[in-house]
Amino acid sequence: MAGRNILYRFEVWNRGAGGPRIDALRADVRALGIGILRSARKIALYFVEGELAPEELSLLGRFLFSDPVEEVFEWREVGRGGRRGQPDAALHEGEGLAVDREAASERIVEICRKPGVTDPVAIEVVRAAHELGISGIKRAATGVRWELEADWLDDAALSKLTRVLLANAVIERWEFGEIEPIFPEGREQGLAVEHYDLAAMNDGELLGLSAKRRLALDLEEMRAIQAWFGARGRPATDVELEMLAQTWSEHCVHKTFKADVEVRNSKGRPYPPVVHGIFNIYIRKTTEEIGAPWVRSAFVDNAGIVSFDGDWDISFKVETHNHPSAVEPFGGANTGVGGVIRDVMGVSARPIAATDFLCFGPPDMPEDQLPQGTLHPRLIARGVVAGVEDYGNKMGIPTVNGAVHFHPGYAANPLVYCGCVGLAPAGVHRNAPRAGDRVIVLGGRTGRDGIRGATFSSMKMDGSTGDVAGASVQIGDPIVQKRALDVLLAARDAGLYDAVTDCGAGGLSSAVGEMASALGAEIELSRIGTKYPGLSPWELWLSEAQERMVLAVPPRHLEAFAALCSRFESEFWDIGAFRSDGELVLRMNGEIVLGLSMEFVHKGLPRKHLVAERSAGGTHGGHGNPDSVKYSGDVALPADAKARFLSLLSDMNIASREQVVRRYDHEVQGGTAVKPFAGPYGDAPSDAAVLKPQGTDGTWGIALSNALRPDYGELDPYRGAWAAVDEAIRNAVAVGADPERIAILDNFCMGDPGDSAVMWALVESARGLREAALAFGTPIISGKDSFYNEYLGPDGRRHAVPPSLLVSALGFVPDVKRALTSFLKKPGDSLWLVGDFRPVHRQESKVPEVSLRACEVYKAFFEAVQEAEVVAAHDLSDGGLAVALAEMCVGGRLGARVALPDSAMVDASVPVLTLFGETTGCLLVEVGAGHEGSFSARFGPGLALRLGEVKAGPAMEIHGGGGNAGCGAGGPLLSVSIDEMLCAWKGDAWKGDAWKGKAREVLP
Repeated sequence: MAGRNILYRFEVWNRGAGGPRIDALRADVRALGIGILRSARKIALYFVEGELAPEELSLLGRFLFSDPVEEVFEWREVGRGGRRGQPDAALHEGEGLAVDREAASERIVEICRKPGVTDPVAIEVVRAAHELGISGIKRAATGVRWELEADWLDDAALSKLTRVLLANAVIERWEFGEIEPIFPEGREQGLAVEHYDLAAMNDGELLGLSAKRRLALDLEEMRAIQAWFGARGRPATDVELEMLAQTWSEHCVHKTFKADVEVRNSKGRPYPPVVHGIFNIYIRKTTEEIGAPWVRSAFVDNAGIVSFDGDWDISFKVETHNHPSAVEPFGGANTGVGGVIRDVMGVSARPIAATDFLCFGPPDMPEDQLPQGTLHPRLIARGVVAGVEDYGNKMGIPTVNGAVHFHPGYAANPLVYCGCVGLAPAGVHRNAPRAGDRVIVLGGRTGRDGIRGATFSSMKMDGSTGDVAGASVQIGDPIVQKRALDVLLAARDAGLYDAVTDCGAGGLSSAVGEMASALGAEIELSRIGTKYPGLSPWELWLSEAQERMVLAVPPRHLEAFAALCSRFESEFWDIGAFRSDGELVLRMNGEIVLGLSMEFVHKGLPRKHLVAERSAGGTHGGHGNPDSVKYSGDVALPADAKARFLSLLSDMNIASREQVVRRYDHEVQGGTAVKPFAGPYGDAPSDAAVLKPQGTDGTWGIALSNALRPDYGELDPYRGAWAAVDEAIRNAVAVGADPERIAILDNFCMGDPGDSAVMWALVESARGLREAALAFGTPIISGKDSFYNEYLGPDGRRHAVPPSLLVSALGFVPDVKRALTSFLKKPGDSLWLVGDFRPVHRQESKVPEVSLRACEVYKAFFEAVQEAEVVAAHDLSDGGLAVALAEMCVGGRLGARVALPDSAMVDASVPVLTLFGETTGCLLVEVGAGHEGSFSARFGPGLALRLGEVKAGPAMEIHGGGGNAGCGAGGPLLSVSIDEMLCAWKGDAWKGDAWKGKAREVLP
């Protein structure tokens, strides 16, 4: 065997049949109408190449590839005369084999990564094998084998099942039989720098070049580049063009938010003829006017920073990873989490919590209703959730707050919001590199994954996106990032660097380009550590390979920094130095391939001129929700009110999210005081998370919450934005946060900003955000925008997301021991509705009015919490008062008997609106016995209404009329048992049918 490499194939499978993933596959197949699977088996594949002894192969199988308690493995050599798709004659079975594997199944599908797509598990296999002393492994690859049985599985059906549910054609390839691994291969490339004589190009040729290289630059921008190089009398290199396209991309420079926007048809709204920069006028200015002294940094660093207790600072950032998640859900979400964690690392903080908000198309959408070329929402949802789970869990960061929302407008364009919170000693972050500092890349190696991701995210998607965007897909490796984090924190405490930033969208081009914006830098690209040879200079510079940080390290600290990297087993590369003349120079093996002025790179972009106009047919030019207009006119409660109420509880946007949340570790690090679920059975939904950051003294904690109202935003973007701000703040207040010590983040997701209706929705949303933040005195400390969330179908139809503004809130809880949860606690306690209760029906295309008294209500509520008058609280949101009360009852397994006071009834004959209508600014509160008087006295007239009390009985009863007595005339309007509500609200978990949901049908 000496002197030759042999390829070995390992197969690993569970001893028992079935399991959650198999059950989920069978449910998906059934739900999509493909057929019914008789049986299915999933087998993990590992391929290793090298010179290995039998005992080493056995060690790999037993120690690295399988769990001997639950799994079985076997291995064989590949290519020793065995026919393709047939068992090899030289088969070695795993020791202790407890069950016989079926000889064959009717149909087999094997799936592996495409060439060039990062396989982090394979990388870890080689590293771990060497640690075990198995040095003969040269390279590795992984895959999966599915063995399926069903009568209907012909080639066409198997192809459809594989394409829709098993594999992603963007990053994976498959065979109906045994597959051969393809290992990453380098290519001979040399410098391979292309030159473009821009001065000789006409307008059509400039646009053609932009399209050919996927620069996502318009004619005015291409002309600006042409003029700059023309003035210097030289051609542009491909490296220079790619860097300018990255820096000037919508994703990186936010040119829509900086544009001059002409506002037309404003119909009396307070707009000037031209808005000179949405960001400056509606966002930055808002925070400056509020002037909260505890805000340390806003819109300057990778994340917003606020003071926690004087000794510690808290940082918070929320990002989106929408386009990547549309074409590769697992990788898109996985690297979205990894990227936002690096944002917090980029302000020298230790990540202490992660958040997410996920928006998908309806999971039961028929495939023939999907735009051609898109993945099914069911597959997207499953991949995204798995990607979020994978990264945070492996890095030991709790995912403590989030949501899942379904809407037809997200079918072709999922939205994946990922957030991270960090903790650092006060004032420790350094962000000023000095001339002479070394440019250090820490963490992962560079490959072709993520190429042009910044420009990809600045373009519309269509049926060809998956084919052309494969290189834009990033694959994460959280273990590598964890090692880099350990180095970074130790280097921070030792004072070894002058500045740090993350390497995200745009790769080193963005990270070094921003860090060197005032100084310039000189870089030798050949020093960059790569995953494989053969990357061209522009690929090295633009690659968005994950898990990389860039630091400015003084030369005197290099030795100490290198020692830290060795200690934590993290790689680093010294690729150059910062200059002092504002020029950026890149070399490849000594030859200059880029020479740009930082002044032009960062200030040469022409200012955009856009138009915002209210369209006659709606608020934006994208997808409307047909289910939002179902009913006109109020009616009395229907005879089948109970059935309709239970249907409402099982609505896909109201039903329990426990199936998703339980996949995330929300308690690692030991600081989670209020978890996503609470109550005696651990299934009561929390309005927000509360954390006591480990390492801090005192009683202070932080609350994390979020809100997004696309259903409101597509009807009225201004009110939708206000409602999102109000709900995010209300959720934080509901767990005990001080309403005068809350900061918020904004994340705008819209369609094409070239559409005047989309721009109208944007300026209205930004105005609503500003006015709500000013009303609450809540500073905005960070934000992000994502445009071009549209899909162009082959029929020419645009599929755009509804105007989607996510508001995330970071609140401060004075005493975590007084933090509140939502479930009912004690029979005999009274139940109160606080707030300006003015519900509306969404089915009437109405959006709740702005509650100008909400700030007053939240302050009074907070005072009551500090005096221990409040036992539990829950916000009124989707489904209104009845749903909020049901969730409190279900969470505590206690009943309630309430009446609707006349002052709360919109119309005494129309309880439907009172029960199920939606409003802003309201909370449902359990008040401890003996505190009713002091509690109600804190609120202004009409802002605190006693509804009834908590009961030990197993039912929720709602009566009409009867004032405060809790027992109206006649029988109850609605009486539902705890078990019935549990079955409706948690039916998914109880029935094991993931992503099941019913349409909202409360009204006739």
